[in-house]
Amino acid sequence: MFDRVPDRYDLVNAVVTLGLDKRWRKLAVRACLERGPRRILDICTGTGDLAVALAEAADERSEIVAADFSAPMLEEARHKAEGTGLARRVELARVDAAALPFEDGAFDAVGVSFGFRNLTYKNKNRDLHLSEIARIVAPEGRFVIVESSQPSSSVFRAGFRLYLGAWVKTMGGLVSGQRGAYRYLARSARDFYEPREVEQLLLDAGFAEVTTTPLLAGAAALHVASK
Repeated sequence: MFDRVPDRYDLVNAVVTLGLDKRWRKLAVRACLERGPRRILDICTGTGDLAVALAEAADERSEIVAADFSAPMLEEARHKAEGTGLARRVELARVDAAALPFEDGAFDAVGVSFGFRNLTYKNKNRDLHLSEIARIVAPEGRFVIVESSQPSSSVFRAGFRLYLGAWVKTMGGLVSGQRGAYRYLARSARDFYEPREVEQLLLDAGFAEVTTTPLLAGAAALHVASK
């Protein structure tokens, strides 16, 4: 599915989030870099937005790896890194999240920007994905997630779900030409875990502490899990 949408992926993200995805991604960058990590992984990098933002903000000595399962997405990420003059700062890696080719504790920080849902929502490999990520995070390292969430207000939640069905599914399909992909994205956002459920998944995977910051009244959230 993701192999079919890379050329329109950034445009659609901007349309369906009203441009807020960039602001939220900056919060993830700040959380990833707070402890001065030397090795950082952007998993499910897609077209590389988080990886490029990390490269722009991180210390020159930091190593940044952008990883994804989709070769066309990684190609878009390569073009983006080259276009911003940051290609030398971002190493691209095609990986399977269920069998990450990295040593235990290889990264001081791992970030994921709107890809965590794909690793966990009705995914038979959910627990394996989470255990693999926990394995490669160094002691005292962080796993930072910015993702859609569930608003606590029943009124706002009802409006959010209407928005997902009427706007995200429809406009995403029209702009990208891939209606099936955006039906999935809208449905998975609508039915995704509550914040407390995400926290419990991360604790069960081996993280010691998880903090959650609601964004846009809970329509999205920033989760920071510490090893």
